[in-house]
Amino acid sequence: MLSVYSKLSAGSLLTWAFDAISRMHMCVTDLREIVFVIQSQSNSYHVRQAERRREDLLQQTQSLTQPPPLVLFLHSLTDNEGDWSILPLLPYFSLSFGKNSSWLVFLEEETKVKVTKLLQILRKFDRRKEWFLGKPLHDEESTIIHHYAFAENPSIFKYPDFSAAWALSFPLVDRLANKVKDDPLKSDFTIDLKHEVALYIWENGQGPRLTGVPELCTESEASQAAQHCATTLSNLSPLCGDPVKKEEIFVAVKTCKKFHNERVPVVKKTWERDASLLEYYSDHADPTIPTIDLGVPNTERGHCGKTFAIMKRYVSEAVPKTSWLLVVDDDTLISLPRLQMLLSCYDPSEPVCLGERYGYGLGQGGYSYITGGGGMVFSRTAVMKLLASGCKCYSDDAPDDMVLGMCFNALGLPVTHSPLFHQARPEDYSREFLNHQVPISFHKHWNIDPIAVFNRWLKDGLTSEIPQKFMKSTKEEL
Repeated sequence: MLSVYSKLSAGSLLTWAFDAISRMHMCVTDLREIVFVIQSQSNSYHVRQAERRREDLLQQTQSLTQPPPLVLFLHSLTDNEGDWSILPLLPYFSLSFGKNSSWLVFLEEETKVKVTKLLQILRKFDRRKEWFLGKPLHDEESTIIHHYAFAENPSIFKYPDFSAAWALSFPLVDRLANKVKDDPLKSDFTIDLKHEVALYIWENGQGPRLTGVPELCTESEASQAAQHCATTLSNLSPLCGDPVKKEEIFVAVKTCKKFHNERVPVVKKTWERDASLLEYYSDHADPTIPTIDLGVPNTERGHCGKTFAIMKRYVSEAVPKTSWLLVVDDDTLISLPRLQMLLSCYDPSEPVCLGERYGYGLGQGGYSYITGGGGMVFSRTAVMKLLASGCKCYSDDAPDDMVLGMCFNALGLPVTHSPLFHQARPEDYSREFLNHQVPISFHKHWNIDPIAVFNRWLKDGLTSEIPQKFMKSTKEEL
């Protein structure tokens, strides 16, 4: 039998060889062509986490013969506090790295990368084309946090799990950068960044959809299932030392008379027992709960006047002096033991404002804020700086979380994001996303049994076995 080579003319053989070399060349990627961007934050704990991640990446590359890649910290690229929303930075990435780089790879502080395996994956894709790579998430039902997008069939739209890392080829970065420059971002609110980035790239079907990469994983790095993975998670539940004592957390629950019989009993049956210092603040003093009337009339929305009154009371002689203030709604479900674990990572002598971060007008130099329903955590230092600044509500019914965001932004104090706080119900988040979390809070009692939700998602003791216990039960139930 004649070989394939003997059937080709000399010219055809040269053409075939050239095409083969060309195909191989267009997919070749070395470390110099990758720009790693760690989605870091300016809080000292998160800076340390990002530095460890960068050190791990660079140590891995020392065993290779290639020069090391660029590893950038997202929070330090420019002076814009809203850089965490990524899209406004695309022109910077294109201008600074577009000529010499093929891939922009984003990872979170807890995302551990196996560099050689990641290289193998990227070499499968033509770097001259537009690619959007990641671990796909999808909604089971339309949800408010995604503005009820794709309401008829929400599962058809895929968006990346940032914890698994995600990547953009530079041809896509360059085109999106021009789009950002020619048509500035107009969205007022940034609520769930991973979904909004995917929507922007998809561009109503004109741009690429997310391409799922099975090797981009959110398994624990110690898991047997992670052997094939290029990325894993190094930590499921942050614990940096002894959990903060519950006596160091003052809990303020915002309520009003009409919810005394509906919502307050849920708090008492679920998480109140884990609090050492807790007060209910209402528009009506009810000694049976008891509630405290701060002299601020109830408003249908906003509650800014009430929240600022709570902060003033917190720093007064009326309550015990603690390191941390937690402000929650009466329909917030929260695990205080898990919060105690998380706060072990933060220094209360720093001005810490912690929770689920949202953004307003970030494309036009807006500000970030901690959304109130998931719980807002403040160090005493942060509260003192805020009140000393003279920043205040423009009306009692102004949105308290947004006004606080504006105040902290004016003071140059960043808010700190934790994905373990949730503004909505478990049903409003992707199952795969929650599957690798040990959540701290959820919000809203709408169309759910809140006690059942607490028992399933948030109830456990303060032990180091929480992640394993949670992961096992969650995977079985999901």
